[in-house]
Amino acid sequence: MPDLRPDEQSGPAGTGGQPPTGVGTAPRLPAAVHGAVLLRTFALQGSWNYEILIGNGIGFCVEPALRRLPGGIDGQPYREALARQSAYFNAHPYLAGLAIGAFARAELEQVAPARIERFRTALCGPLGSVGDRLVWAAWLPACSLLAILLFGLGWPPLGVVAAFLILYNIGHVGLRDWALRAGWHYGLRVATALGHPVLQHGPRYIGRVAAVLGGLALPLAVHRAIGGGSPLAPIPIGVAVVTPLLAVLLVRLQGRAEGWRVVLLLLAAFVLYSVVR
Repeated sequence: MPDLRPDEQSGPAGTGGQPPTGVGTAPRLPAAVHGAVLLRTFALQGSWNYEILIGNGIGFCVEPALRRLPGGIDGQPYREALARQSAYFNAHPYLAGLAIGAFARAELEQVAPARIERFRTALCGPLGSVGDRLVWAAWLPACSLLAILLFGLGWPPLGVVAAFLILYNIGHVGLRDWALRAGWHYGLRVATALGHPVLQHGPRYIGRVAAVLGGLALPLAVHRAIGGGSPLAPIPIGVAVVTPLLAVLLVRLQGRAEGWRVVLLLLAAFVLYSVVR
């Protein structure tokens, strides 16, 4: 992971940068500004493109905070900061708030532009890899497997969908809000936030929970999908045999087949079975 700490030797703004931003000295970000920035993070990827990725989205999100620069939206500091924050950047969309909060604080404290540019470059990689492991490889599969388990236990389809959306978005929205607050609080020392136990160890523990959910959900979901009735009824021998074999096949395919292709294949198999039986 790149060193995200600010330079230890730096002078006042305009002569090489400000002194390292202290964690405990963060000024209060007004609730209205925090709310406006947080709301904009949901549209972060609206201007995604191959040239600057989510760079425009970062500028769009940080803009409400930049209005507090000297001269407001008509001032030169505002225009320069907005252009700087709209340059190339890449991050996981749910953790981009760490960067947005840190960038906003750095700009409002008028840290030297060269220092902000180095900070932006160093922050790109970690926010993408950490977010992918936590969300796409852990939280999303766990929520999906829980929804499949609820389906196997006899929940109605709308209830299953509602449970998935509520649970997933509790984590999703909570992560966005935490990231923005932590980015503002730590400023250029945001590497401290990247060491949070949930980010570092969460994927491993959530993955274990997902494995347990998968072991419970797969036989029950298959049993219900083929018309097995109540989840409390004895599982047919065929299901009891096919389910472990299917689980072994999925493990063997790990890393060699994309997940969405496997899911489509399973859905096609269920549809074909329901038609011919």
